[in-house]
Amino acid sequence: MNWTLLLKGAGTMKFLLVLVLLVSLQVSACGAAPMNESEFAEWYLSRFFDYQGDRIPMTKTKTNRNLLEEKLQEMQQFFGLEVTGQLDTSTLKIMHTSRCGVPDVQHLRAVPQRSRWMKRYLTYRIYNYTPDMKRADVDYIFQKAFQVWSDVTPLRFRKIHKGEADITILFAFGDHGDFYDFDGKGGTLAHAFYPGPGIQGDAHFDEAETWTKSFQGTNLFLVAVHELGHSLGLPHSNNPKSIMYPTYRYLHPNTFRLSADDIHSIQSLYVHVVNEEVCFSSLFLTNGSVNVCHTAREAKEAVDVCGESSQYILFLNSPDFIACQSKGTDEPPCLHFHLSLTS
Repeated sequence: MNWTLLLKGAGTMKFLLVLVLLVSLQVSACGAAPMNESEFAEWYLSRFFDYQGDRIPMTKTKTNRNLLEEKLQEMQQFFGLEVTGQLDTSTLKIMHTSRCGVPDVQHLRAVPQRSRWMKRYLTYRIYNYTPDMKRADVDYIFQKAFQVWSDVTPLRFRKIHKGEADITILFAFGDHGDFYDFDGKGGTLAHAFYPGPGIQGDAHFDEAETWTKSFQGTNLFLVAVHELGHSLGLPHSNNPKSIMYPTYRYLHPNTFRLSADDIHSIQSLYVHVVNEEVCFSSLFLTNGSVNVCHTAREAKEAVDVCGESSQYILFLNSPDFIACQSKGTDEPPCLHFHLSLTS
């Protein structure tokens, strides 16, 4: 997508852009009352849990109230809260936590089932850079974020500097042309689109945030790994240990690891045929960080792990993905990952 008109002058100093944004918001909001907690909750549920109370006639207030209670229960169950259907303190706390802008529940028509790229080699382009960080740091962070996913899939990513990429990375304020406006500092930090042509696959980051490579502000690496998960086809997870959990929490980038839930989810999309070369990081079997590539093959009835010459052997034996290592280490001989294999 061509963002030239939307981002003309993006190199201007960030504090001036923020000042202009704040002034425009103050003028447009003059005399308008802020949302109360009930209104905010309805907005949150409509954006992230497909609550459609505004489509119910005002005469059917009971129906609207019941639907709102059902959506509150759905949201509470998703986040592992006590399911009360009431707007309690713990529910509001989650609602006010900074998070990804991608909905947790969507119309089935909006997201194709098992949406994924139908090719192995993908390109990405950083359309513009946040002034919060050095360009070299931003480049490195996105390189590492893509590597998180390439370490556990056959996917390979290449950065391009012009032309249309499969995945375009964009920093922008407020209304940036995709009908999913950013809301200023806090709130929604970023959003991304599922795989496909045009804007599909792209990842957008709210420039109103203070992006950093540390625990201060909002850590760009952690948000990038999450959003790129969407760009590759992953929805949100209700597992708090998953990087695809909707709300933001800081983890040290140097010690960050995908959870078993993340690995299973992405491999169920992209590790899908026997005889395909599969690359993964050996840290899943040891404490090393060297990438290991092998051709997946059907497991024999009796696998002689010790007799294999290679340290790591991959087997596909539907519906399990088995990574085995040879004799001579203290680690368990095999790790199993359940997969829904497709052809």
